[in-house]
Amino acid sequence: MTVSLTYIILPISGCDASVLLDPTPTIDSEKFAGANNNSARGFEVIDQIKEEVDKVCGRAVVSCADILAVAARDSVVALGGPWWNVRLGRRDSTTASRTTANTDLPAPFMDLNALTSTFQKQGLDAKDLVVLSGGHTLGFAQCFTFKDRAHNDSNIHPKFAKKLQSLCPRTKSESDSNLAKLDPTSTRFDTLYYKNLLKQKGLLGSDQALFGGGNTDELVRTYSEDANTFWKDFAKSMVKMGNIKPLTGNIGQVRHNCRRAN
Repeated sequence: MTVSLTYIILPISGCDASVLLDPTPTIDSEKFAGANNNSARGFEVIDQIKEEVDKVCGRAVVSCADILAVAARDSVVALGGPWWNVRLGRRDSTTASRTTANTDLPAPFMDLNALTSTFQKQGLDAKDLVVLSGGHTLGFAQCFTFKDRAHNDSNIHPKFAKKLQSLCPRTKSESDSNLAKLDPTSTRFDTLYYKNLLKQKGLLGSDQALFGGGNTDELVRTYSEDANTFWKDFAKSMVKMGNIKPLTGNIGQVRHNCRRAN
């Protein structure tokens, strides 16, 4: 999907850094889950941050999970978005589950009901769904995630569909890894993502599902017109997501290397 650090870490900033674990005989790495495989990238950047932080603080002080959470915030700020207070003190998971990741992560093909249900399982509501989806103002998606939409969906702008079809021909599987911007200003944290949904130019089916006669239409309109409201609500939802079942106290560990358990 993206080579942008921001887009990689936004969806996982509330987790326990299990996505950073490489495969071992006992760990089925989440890096190979459907939503992550060949999409979640930039792990070497987290390695570099961890190395520098440990030089200053010591190896057993700052967790990889906290690094992800802070890096998500700082990346958004660097690209013109809002700042929020990151609660720290998370610890890192000692294992990972590709099966759980495949079950819990929202898929680019989901309709509004499925998306809402997926978010509700994590204690997030429809407002969180719409505002956190606004993170798709950054980065790219691979053809396989939207090829079917480009060729078959009716809720897509005809000229936009034609452009995507040329990038992702129906019968050429070698094009499946071709990249398209999630919105035209894919390196700036703005509201163009929502403006595109109003025009039926959402890249992913799960994007366009947010606007099309459902109960999230009004939120999409609001965020398309009011960047300050989007920023404020995005910051609140990021804090909320960051508080989803964190490992604290004596649970988990502070990894010495983010790619493997101690």
